[in-house]
Order: sequence, then C-alpha cells, then structure tokens
Amino acid sequence: MEEPDGVFARLRARYLNFARHEARGVSPLYERLARGVAESEPLLRFIAALPAAKQQPNLVFAAVRRLYGTPRDLPHLVELVGRHPEPIRALVLRRSTQTNEPGRCATLLPALARLPQPLALLEVGASAGLCLLPDRYGYDYGRVRLAPPRAGGPDDPPVFPCRASEATPLPDRLPAVAWRAGIDLNPLDLADEDDTAWLETLVWPEQEDRAERLRAAIRIARASPPPVVRGDLVEKLRSVAATAPREATLVVFHTAVLLYLPSEARERFVRMVAEMDAVWVSNESPAVLPSIAAKLPAEPPADRLLLSVDGEPVAFTGPHGQSVDWLT
Repeated sequence: MEEPDGVFARLRARYLNFARHEARGVSPLYERLARGVAESEPLLRFIAALPAAKQQPNLVFAAVRRLYGTPRDLPHLVELVGRHPEPIRALVLRRSTQTNEPGRCATLLPALARLPQPLALLEVGASAGLCLLPDRYGYDYGRVRLAPPRAGGPDDPPVFPCRASEATPLPDRLPAVAWRAGIDLNPLDLADEDDTAWLETLVWPEQEDRAERLRAAIRIARASPPPVVRGDLVEKLRSVAATAPREATLVVFHTAVLLYLPSEARERFVRMVAEMDAVWVSNESPAVLPSIAAKLPAEPPADRLLLSVDGEPVAFTGPHGQSVDWLT
C-alpha cells in the first residue's frame, strides 16, 4: 500500500498539473483552487480517501458546486468539504466527468468534411451524445462562418466560436450525416433534469458563454435525441457499428475518452478499430496514444489535444473546442 506521503505527493503533482496546463488561462478560479488543494492537508486527505479514478480535479470541484454552489475561494472550499464530506463523497462516487462539450464539434469538423459524404457517425464515450450532432450546429472560425441549419426561433442552435490557424482546411458546408449512434457506460438522459444539470456543472466557472451554448445544444438535441447504447465501448463497438448503413462512410470517433480506459482495453480498442472498415478520428491528449504522438516532429503542447485520422496526427485542438491548429 502506498504511504500517505506518497499519495499526497502524487495528488499535489496532479492538481498542480491541472492548474498549470488545463485551468490556466481558462478558469482563474479553478487554477487558484487547484493550487490551493496542493497545499491543503485537509483537502488532500479527503481526496486521497477517494478511489484513484475519482480524484480528478474537475470531478471533485463539480461535485462541490452541484451540491453547495461555486466556492468563492480556497477557505470556502475547505469549509464546504469539512462540513459536508459524506454528501460530496457520495456524489463523486455516483458521477463521472462525462464532459459532453459540443463545442468540440468545431475542431472535428475540418476532418469530417474531408471524408466522402454522407457520414455514419459512431462516437465511443458519447455521454449524452451532443457531439453526434455536428450537422445541427453553427460554427464561427473567424474567416469562415457556417450558419446552423435553422434559426429564428426560441430554440436557435448554438454557433460555436473556434480560432483556426491559416493552414486549417475549413469546410464550406455542414457535413451530411445519414446515421449516428453512441456508446457509453452510463449514458446521460437529456430528458432528465438532474443529468442535464450535472452537464452544466461540468462547465468551468467564468465560462457563461460556453454554458449557454451547452444549454442551446441540449435544447436542439432534445427534439431528436441521438441514440446512445449503454455498455463498454470495446465490447459494444462491433455490434453497434454493424447497424450503420453500408452506403455511408463509417466514422468511429472519440474525444478525451481513452484516458479513462485501462491500457490493455485502450490497446484492444485501437486494434479493433484498425480492423474495421471505418475511418478512425481520435481527439485525445498526446500522451494517451504515444504511437501517434511519436509521429510528431516536435514535443506536443501540454495544454492541447491531438487530433488524428486513421492514426496520423493532423492538428492540435483546444480541449473545449476553442481552437484548431492544423499540422502542415
């Protein structure tokens, strides 16, 4: 069993890494809280008692926010955890991050638009399935703007802003999607108020524009929810893929998902996708798939995801869909 000092050291490193490479420049409050956790023995002790898979900063912070509101500062966070450890622990154990950020569609779109249309989209780790709807949203890349398919009513689709490098091959139209499906261990129900409230809580503080776009995406998805099959993404992959229409280009994709798989399951998934008659689009942290990152000419940035198509790196992307920088 790992000694307490070793557990605390590991957690300090994890929370400081989150502060430096994920929250910095994105959420000042989360950056301050994460740095504070690294120096707070009561908080480290509380988090250390959680299962390793449940010690993520975003999960712990979101559970506190969902139950008791957003902490003002570190002393407020310490107070809330000290007064309500059991309800917070119970929610952390019941939930997972499942950050279903539809803005990531903006970073996937340049890759999807280059494929033979129409598409059959199969997302693994789909959460509520919001990223299965790239044809129902609008996009603003600055020099190119794609209007959503319908507008002018109370339930207007969101328009996702995304900074795109000059080298990025921006599409001039929305993709044609003939079929879509997702797989998730615990699909979130868009008709369930508690599930959608959890999705909103996973949006970081100070990001009200992002939260409003999420709410708009949820409203659009509720009109015709994408089917998400409950189950293990490795075990269900072939059976769900077999239901896709043969006349469409099957695209198996995922974004910030494989990190949560054990290494053996991750490797099995990669082998399975390679054996399928499908295009594989991956949008993950570079460290998650080192065989793809090894093809990069230089060290990848620590705060970006790596977009790849069939195992070939094509772009660095913002983790919440805020940017795409194409590799030339």
